Amino acid sequence: MKLVIVTGLSGSGKSIALKTLEDLGYYCIDNLPLFLVSRFTKEMAGKNDPLFKVVAIGIDARSRFTDLDSIESLLSKLDKKGIERQLIYLEAQNDTLIKRYSESRRRHPLSDERHPLTEAIELERQLLSPFFNSADLRIDTTRTNLHQLRDTIRSHFIDRKAPTLSLLFESFGFKHGVPNDADFVYDARFLPNPHWQKSLRSLTGKDREVAAFLEQDGNVLSFKNDIIQFLDRWIPCFEADGRSYLTVAIGCTGGQHRSVYLTEQISTHFKTSKLPVITRHRELI
Repeated sequence: MKLVIVTGLSGSGKSIALKTLEDLGYYCIDNLPLFLVSRFTKEMAGKNDPLFKVVAIGIDARSRFTDLDSIESLLSKLDKKGIERQLIYLEAQNDTLIKRYSESRRRHPLSDERHPLTEAIELERQLLSPFFNSADLRIDTTRTNLHQLRDTIRSHFIDRKAPTLSLLFESFGFKHGVPNDADFVYDARFLPNPHWQKSLRSLTGKDREVAAFLEQDGNVLSFKNDIIQFLDRWIPCFEADGRSYLTVAIGCTGGQHRSVYLTEQISTHFKTSKLPVITRHRELI
């Protein structure tokens, strides 16, 4: 039996993650009280039913507060039972969560007369900190739409019979903030900026004219090749260590030209490998 536990902050995309896993063939249950997880997995594992070979459960702060501290003990029990498990934690910045609740007009599960929305989010973050610390995979959805979140989940769980390291290459603009879930961040702001070329300003790093402009500078090619050589050297070590994902973020000032060009070039290089590759341009959404 394989078990995926999906948890994290309300409004961060847990329902989307569970629905995506359901589409991938997982038997999914949302908002299962934490104290029932051990009993539930014992029952499912004992049925020897193909329907329950891969199971995903959603857990949130609506579980009893005293139970939320017991996640490490629960994971230890699952390991002793020989259950292959993975804990996913989804999060987002407070401003984004507040905006999502304002747009959906939903009530936060922990908000009441004593805890307005902002305080409820902080309380939930505190209560779920044991899950955050124990997570195998953390996903920050602050700047991720539902389609990108689905792609991220699929890339990690599709064809789990042959687990491999999934690579996500993402361009971004430093003026909009650094991605919180990046494993490696490269700064391309020192390279020549096509923004200052009037004929290139409205284009992006995907356009041939921008690529031709950047490739005239030897530093651009050297920087690209250095990143590729570094990742070629160390990605196998991450894979051998059992990592299921690796996020490489490349940033420039606005996230339109230099970072997009480099992300396209580097992801193209790694698409020739056996590893699944996702390419994302955060500021081009």
